[in-house]
Amino acid sequence: MNFTFSEEQDELRRTIRRFLDDKSPSTEVRRLMETPDGYDEAVWKQMAQELGLQALHIPEDYGGQGFSFVELGIVLEEMGRVLLCAPFLSTVGVAANAILNAGTEEQKKALLPGIASGETIATLALGEPGKGWTADDMTLESKDGVLNGTKTYVIDGTTANLIVVAAREAGTTGTDGISLYTVRGDAEGLNRKSLEAIDLTRKLAQLDFSGVKGDLLDEKGTAWPALQRTLDHAAVALAAEMCGGAQRALDMAVQYAKDRVQFGRPIGSFQAIKHKCADMLLEVESAKTAMYYALWVAAADDPELPIVAPMAKAYAADAFFKAARDNIQVHGGIGFTWEHDAHLYYRRAKSDELMFGDAPYHRELLAQRLGI
Repeated sequence: MNFTFSEEQDELRRTIRRFLDDKSPSTEVRRLMETPDGYDEAVWKQMAQELGLQALHIPEDYGGQGFSFVELGIVLEEMGRVLLCAPFLSTVGVAANAILNAGTEEQKKALLPGIASGETIATLALGEPGKGWTADDMTLESKDGVLNGTKTYVIDGTTANLIVVAAREAGTTGTDGISLYTVRGDAEGLNRKSLEAIDLTRKLAQLDFSGVKGDLLDEKGTAWPALQRTLDHAAVALAAEMCGGAQRALDMAVQYAKDRVQFGRPIGSFQAIKHKCADMLLEVESAKTAMYYALWVAAADDPELPIVAPMAKAYAADAFFKAARDNIQVHGGIGFTWEHDAHLYYRRAKSDELMFGDAPYHRELLAQRLGI
């Protein structure tokens, strides 16, 4: 068993890094996070047409390139490193997997080519106001395919033109009765409202459904296993992105510790700073190890995915938050200013920590799945 990256995978990383360093410097991130849509349509098209990123892990039968979850993770890690403002995680890391996990062959052939080509921006509408991530928390109701209810904190919910909606069939309880529907962004009865978010680089929305007609994925009331699998894939994808951000925060702290001089010597030579950077390195490398293993498990379609996915998300959430926090502390006063990029990583880390469930939730989920 070999867990090293191949030369082709290393070249993919180098290619993506060059592209993102050019297209997503911090000045561009700051510009885009102030726009309503939060991404550059021209760059999105380049990602699809020149690099084929949206098609990367979608099977060739559905218009994709047929690479594995490992390659997708490499791309997401590099995107997290630069805080790319684009609906990639929502479209490719979450919604595409929901369709792959829950859709019929005909539905996959109808929906996935648009995602692969970059024409479709998609998302998963799952969370509800004041609710968690269990089947009992799914209360948006479907009655004969007509949806009524509210979904909140939907990633890229205002820009998506395809929304996968988790709904409960009327009169059902528990894991029985959960269905997935697809809804077009311009559907009649759908009201989309932007939300103020901690992370300004990622757009969130509240979606209100009032008599919205949805198109059912697969069979009615049977989607809970596919939704669980989709959430595991989303946890792994988000862990990859978080590890990229954590590594960047670590790199920023170490570089500043080398460059900043006090009392005639670099501050990195002082024990307090040196040990803080060493602790950051340990946390980040541990999280990356868990994340890389989770990518391999997802790519291999290994039955261990329900165990390693929450583990990777919990590790990555803790590591990113601590790295972002300690990066600010290493920088001192300047790290707290709006002008410094350190706060952007801190905001992203805090937001990602909560997305799809925080670290304590995923540890509890892991314990339940282990039968503890």
